[in-house]
Amino acid sequence: MTDDTNARIDAVVKNNPVVLFMKGSPLFPQCGFSSRAVAILDHLNVEYESVDVLQDQGIRQGIKAYSDWPTIPQLYANGEFVGGSDIMMEMYESGELATLLKRDTTAG
Repeated sequence: MTDDTNARIDAVVKNNPVVLFMKGSPLFPQCGFSSRAVAILDHLNVEYESVDVLQDQGIRQGIKAYSDWPTIPQLYANGEFVGGSDIMMEMYESGELATLLKRDTTAG
């Protein structure tokens, strides 16, 4: 990953309370896992920034190195990596995700 790509990812993660790196857009997800991540966030009524990794190969590869996580989607809250689709689902079902995101979106 180039320093430029890392800096771009870092800026998006640090400048938005909640960010979802995904395949496609919230209105037109390009994979089932990204679709599930969007559905969870929408159900929680959370405002979030989305980044379509399919539009930029550097970001697509760079985000995996940035988080040291091999799959997409990836959710970030308050600059911290939360997890992918499966982790989001587990946290959603336990209520932990709602608590985390409500705290993060009101903290800023």
